[in-house]
Amino acid sequence: MDVQGKVAVTRYAMVADLRLCVGCQTCTAACKHTNATPPGVQWRKVLDIETGKFPNVSRLFMPVGCMHCADPPCLEVCPSGATDQRADGIVTIDYELCIGCAYCTVACPYQARYKVDKSAFAYGKTPTPQEEQRFDEGRLGVAQKCTFCSDRIDEGTAKGLKPGVDPEASPACANACIAKALHFGDIEDPQSNVSKLLSENVWFQMHDDLGTNPGFFYLWDEGKT
Repeated sequence: MDVQGKVAVTRYAMVADLRLCVGCQTCTAACKHTNATPPGVQWRKVLDIETGKFPNVSRLFMPVGCMHCADPPCLEVCPSGATDQRADGIVTIDYELCIGCAYCTVACPYQARYKVDKSAFAYGKTPTPQEEQRFDEGRLGVAQKCTFCSDRIDEGTAKGLKPGVDPEASPACANACIAKALHFGDIEDPQSNVSKLLSENVWFQMHDDLGTNPGFFYLWDEGKT
């Protein structure tokens, strides 16, 4: 309950400032290190995009991944109930329920889901210490994707920490961003960092015409694209 006695609503979201992103891929590396994803699997990746027409051409870098949509198409097609959505908006996958049909992978308009059938490591057949510590055999043969580091969020909030403010309770990619282009928080809280960024800047959502209402917002000046 909030101070007015209303039930508090939370929706976690990511905001990427495309005016600041330098395409360094530090967020990608941080995600891979934190989640020990196999080679070729990038829960957080950065697109390198050219915009405009010659000679007025510009270049921008766009972090992408699971958008944690308010109306996720992956959830609608899942036949086993493995894909679900938490009260805070985070879209989840129950690996024990997933049957590996990959319907969700096809349904996702953001190409954010992966299915890996065999274990693979960065340097041959032997896992690095980090891979050995974080590798999850339960992710083989099933769908996998960005989780917004929900384990960090849950462990952090249990300690009284605030996601988007305290690094221990925030996604690894946002923590690692050297350009301060990635921001995470609760968009239902008008005082949160992400709410203030959205209220003070021009923003857009990827494929907003599909009606999925992604939980990933991009800051960008009008007239640049």
